[in-house]
Amino acid sequence: MEQVSDALLIIDLQNGVCHQENTNIHQLEKLVATVNKRIALYNQAKLPIIFVQHNDNELRKNSFAWEILPAIQTDKGDYFVNKTHANSFYQTNLQTILTKNNVNQIEICGAQTEYCIDATIKFAHGLGYDLRMQKNMSTTYDNEFMTATQTIKFYEKIWDRRFLTFI
Repeated sequence: MEQVSDALLIIDLQNGVCHQENTNIHQLEKLVATVNKRIALYNQAKLPIIFVQHNDNELRKNSFAWEILPAIQTDKGDYFVNKTHANSFYQTNLQTILTKNNVNQIEICGAQTEYCIDATIKFAHGLGYDLRMQKNMSTTYDNEFMTATQTIKFYEKIWDRRFLTFI
């Protein structure tokens, strides 16, 4: 059986994050397929799945842009956390959900690598959580300094064995 953690944390895989200006975020179809496989594994193991949704002026709560991508498998038993900051713990109920479910080890995936994923990984690490991630399970867009591929590799190198373990 594939390795699982105590919970799966899926960050910002929302319509408005993953589709911008007639372009999709880097390797979206591949990421969605892999995330759905991980969701199925966690469902089979009856472990918590937590979706984090960013909410701001462009991603207004309950709007199409704010919604989780329709291709992502969600279930009525999943947890949904609404955030307004890159750090998924900041002024949210995420830590309460993790504590309620006796979660010590978290598998993280989602968007965007250099923003919400990085902030959440570093904060969760500081809180003492044991973090796990599969390689290339975060995504982003090309920027003026690096391609999306370069950005992902850059952050994965920083996170590796400092903030999380790759599985």
